Amino acid sequence: MGHRILVVDDEAHIREVICFALDKAGYTVITAATGPEGLNRFHRDRPDLVVLDIGLPDRNGFDLCRDIRKTSDCPIVFLSARDDEIDRVLGLELGGDDYVGKPFSPRELVARIGAILKRSQGGSTPPLSLERNDLTLTPEGFHARYAGQMVGLTALEFAILHLLASRPTAVFTRAQILDAAYPDALTVADRTIDSHIRNIRAKLAAAGPGVVIETVHGVGFRLGPCRARV
Repeated sequence: MGHRILVVDDEAHIREVICFALDKAGYTVITAATGPEGLNRFHRDRPDLVVLDIGLPDRNGFDLCRDIRKTSDCPIVFLSARDDEIDRVLGLELGGDDYVGKPFSPRELVARIGAILKRSQGGSTPPLSLERNDLTLTPEGFHARYAGQMVGLTALEFAILHLLASRPTAVFTRAQILDAAYPDALTVADRTIDSHIRNIRAKLAAAGPGVVIETVHGVGFRLGPCRARV
């Protein structure tokens, strides 16, 4: 496969388990035991995906995620011994692509990583470029432009927004968005989609005011007018 995966976790046993599973799946694995070491390895080795423990002893994984997101949209999968909904939502809103609670199945983690990398590469058939008023989505490079400004979206966020824009008059349920965003039928909570939607809205709002994603209460979400208000 050739993909490089950075694993940042202070527990040596966890790192060994993950490394064994990823190595068996054909990935190149880079490891770090602390936040500063993880950030250094990230900038030095430029991994294709980061597996990041939230409960690092020197600084939490959320802080490291914020540092990474300052310069990169590299996919991030959070690990945590606490399966609290607050942690899950915060991790996704900071730009994480997935969240796995400890203890976890190494096979499931590898499957989730594979699904995220596949999505970040656009799959076998790249989706079409779309333009809806002040919103333009270009799958090559996952480029999103709104109100004349580039908007940095993760591959998963881009996939969700592209799905809504592909059928601008349709209302998508959370289940339909989950199926599109997580095509490998992995178990993901509905609230995960809400977190990603909030993140997309916040990034678009920073580029310009206007309604890009509408909530249809009791049903799901649809594309809004996508007109930036002056």
